[in-house]
This record gives sequence, structure tokens and C-alpha cells, in this order.
Amino acid sequence: MDFILSMIIVLLFTKVAGHLSVLLKQPAVLGKLLVGIVLGPALLGWVNDGPLIQQFAEIGVLLLMFMAGLETDLDQLRKNWKPAFAVALAGIILPFSGVFLVGELFDLGFSQSLFLGVLFSATSVSITVQVLKELNKMDTKESATILGAAVIDDVLVVILFAVILSFFGTGDSGGSSIGLLIAKKGLFFAVVFIVGWLVVPKVLEWYSKLKITEPVISISLIICFAFAYFGEMLGMAGIIGAFAAGLAISQTAFKHTIEKRIEPISYAVFVPIFFVSIGLNVSFDGVMNQIWILILLTIVAVLTKLFGGAVGARLTGNSYKSSLAIGSGMVSRGEVALIIAATGLQSGLLRQEYYTTIIFSIILTTLIAPPLLKIFFQQNSSELLNQKKIYKGQ
Repeated sequence: MDFILSMIIVLLFTKVAGHLSVLLKQPAVLGKLLVGIVLGPALLGWVNDGPLIQQFAEIGVLLLMFMAGLETDLDQLRKNWKPAFAVALAGIILPFSGVFLVGELFDLGFSQSLFLGVLFSATSVSITVQVLKELNKMDTKESATILGAAVIDDVLVVILFAVILSFFGTGDSGGSSIGLLIAKKGLFFAVVFIVGWLVVPKVLEWYSKLKITEPVISISLIICFAFAYFGEMLGMAGIIGAFAAGLAISQTAFKHTIEKRIEPISYAVFVPIFFVSIGLNVSFDGVMNQIWILILLTIVAVLTKLFGGAVGARLTGNSYKSSLAIGSGMVSRGEVALIIAATGLQSGLLRQEYYTTIIFSIILTTLIAPPLLKIFFQQNSSELLNQKKIYKGQ
């Protein structure tokens, strides 16, 4: 029954906190993230990060990215693949270099500095997606560029991480074959493309004829989780698989029905628990002893990702304001960086005494991202409105 009590507390306080955030002219997701810190071990200790919380949170982030795929304009995604690649590449080079220098400045050692550079090169757009949905900006070229860049970013960072592990890691994580890793990525995208294009529409059509309750919703969830599981099997983040499933279904006649039915399920239970679970990772133990590295690391992590993404977008023809909006969408490290940090700890690439500080810095980038997104997208709102009119008139 402890889990049931935790759910009552989480669902009650996330909705109240989200409402208060909106009243304060901030994205609702910011309040939900802060609730995790307040309710968790860092402050009140009312909710603990147990296995069931983590499993519900994992479902929440998969559903969030699945809905992002459903709402993504595939034509926009195709048109913006060049800026997406440039944003991903610049958004890796600058954070990697900047964070590596921070590690060297504090004498963390060459291998740990390299690892931190890779860790803070990662991007998690699950928080970004939620803010874009709140701002009603999911159908813009900026959002398409951010989502495309996040997919490319995930592939490049995982490959970089494997290279670092193969040279400096210890235990089972070390010695990974780079060639095999790249082959797995290629296999993932090939299978997802073929299945999404040829199989998914037929399966949805067949399943919709079954005389059972909500057949289309059931099969859409099966497809979402199957794509995510397949991605995890081949070393991709599950959120990429869920996003790909949403993209595949968005090209069918069932898109709007699924979107309308999945959203209430997601936002009533699973997504709020995901947001709170991020805050539950926060601990203040030992942070004050490393306060200067925490501050500098967070500042460098935010600015290099913001301007790295903006540089990539600007070099491929986006306006100044549009580029900053895209860069702000890449700032959050979220669950992707948390997973890499845990793996780095297990493989000896991240020393235990710095683990809490690194986790706290990751959380801070995730908390800073929503206000940044709102500021830069609102500054760019008039330009986005003109783009929508032009796009719809084509």
C-alpha cells in the first residue's frame, strides 16, 4: 500500500504545482519537476524512488515521446534534416569541449573529464516536448529540428560513450565493439523504417476490426512498447523507439483517434510520475563540498548546449531568434544523462565522490530548460506565426 499512498501524493501535488507554475507564468512542467525535489528524500521524504515508481516513470516517458511522434509533422522533419544534423553536431562539440575543460580545471583526471564531456553532450527532449505542447509549438519547424537533432544526438553520444568505455572502462561495460555498435544502430533504423512503413498500417487496420473494447488503442500501445523494447535491445534509448512508433502511426488514418485516447491515460497517471521521478534523484549530501564545480559545470553545460544548438541552426539558415529557440530545446539532459551517469559509475569512469554532484547538475539543466524554452519561443512567436501561415499556404 506504500506505493498507492505515494501515487496519491504525487498525483495531488503535481497538479497543484503545475497550476501554480502557470499562475506564475512558467511552464507547468517546472512545478512538477520541483515537486519531485520537495516530496523526495532531498526535503520532505514523503515519496521514495522505488522500483514501481521507476517502472511507472518509464512508461510515462515512453508515452510522452510516443505522443510527440504522433504530433510531429513528418514533412517538416524531412525538410529540416540538415539543420537537425548541424544542431546535433554543434550541440555535441561545444558541450564536450567545455565540460572536458571544466573537468581538467578541477583535476578530475583525463578519463573522467572525457566521460563528463560525453555525458553532458547528451540531450533529453522529453521535458522539451512537454513545454512545446504547452506552448502549442509542436507543429513548427523549430520543434521538428529539435526532435530530429535529438535522435541524431542520441546515436552520436552512444557511439562516443562506447569509444570511451572501450579505452577507459572497466568491467562488463568495457571493450564494446564499435563496429558492432554502429551495425546495431543501422539495423534499428532499417527495421523501424520498414515495419513502420509496411507493417504498422496493416496491423492497425486489421486490429480495428476486432470485436473488443478499444482495439486500436491497445495495438497502438503494443506498437509503442515493442518499438521501445527493440530500441533498448539494440542499444538505443527506448524513447527513440517510442518516438518512431508515434511517427509511424501518425501517417495512418487512426492518428487522431489514438492521440485523443492516449493523452488522458498518459497525463492522468504516468507522465506526472515521470516528472516527479526526476526530482526524486536529487540529494544534497556532500554537494556543498563541491559547490564550485557544480556551479561551473551547470553554467557551462547550459550555455554550450544552448549556443551549440543555436550555432548549428544559424549556419543552416535559421534566423537568430529561431536558432536560440532551437538551442534552448536541446539544453535538458534529463533521463538520458542520468542513465549514462549510472553506467559510468558502474564502469569506473565516474568516481563515487562526484556522483551526487553530477546528478544534481543534470537535474539543474532539466529545471533550467523549461523557462529558457518559454522565453526564447515567446520571443520568436511572431516569426513562428508567419512561418505557419506560409507553410499552410503552400
